[in-house]
Amino acid sequence: MSELGDGSGLRVVQRLNGEVLQDGNTRDLLFPVPFLIAYISNTFTLETGDLILTGTPPGVGWARDPKVSLATGDVVDVEIEGIGTLSNPVVAE
Repeated sequence: MSELGDGSGLRVVQRLNGEVLQDGNTRDLLFPVPFLIAYISNTFTLETGDLILTGTPPGVGWARDPKVSLATGDVVDVEIEGIGTLSNPVVAE
């Protein structure tokens, strides 16, 4: 984590099919990144590639007017500054 400092001040953007729906920053988390890592590490062994999900910034689909729902074929991208982008295709059950 030395490249990212303490993990605060990182932009987090969520896109649905390329359209920005959420744009937040880790400095706005209720708990700082180092605290979250320490707290979780007391219960679980964190491995390379593990994700810590912290909640959602403003813009979530169910709170929009009109509401935004996911559909088969959609692609959800989450980008964290300095880390990269995770792309998730939406598929039917």
